[in-house]
Amino acid sequence: MNALRGMMWLLIFQSAGELLGRGLALPLPGPVIGMVLLLLALRWPAVQQPVAACAEFLLSHLSLLFVPVGVGVMTHLSLVSQYGIRLLAVVVLSTVAGLAVTVLVLHLLRDRGHGPAATTSPAKDGDV
Repeated sequence: MNALRGMMWLLIFQSAGELLGRGLALPLPGPVIGMVLLLLALRWPAVQQPVAACAEFLLSHLSLLFVPVGVGVMTHLSLVSQYGIRLLAVVVLSTVAGLAVTVLVLHLLRDRGHGPAATTSPAKDGDV
């Protein structure tokens, strides 16, 4: 029952994000706005516990969510054979670009957040 409440919260925040995105003509997709709202709401146990139960349920059945993708690939096998190399190149390049941006942002945040202490080495055993 708690997992259903979690799904309710997820759908509420996605719907709120859609309404805000379309109503205010924001340049972000509604589900992204809903995720930001959900992130803010996860501070409250009334939201956190049901969403955690829903997440555990969805993660335990994650392999079932790949079935439609596999069926779609098999259905459009001619397109995959025609554009497969291009699709593979796009997936690899976008993954590398995403990882590179993540590394750069983490380095910038780490260096900015700790100031001069970020550049010093940690104390070794025996150092005072």
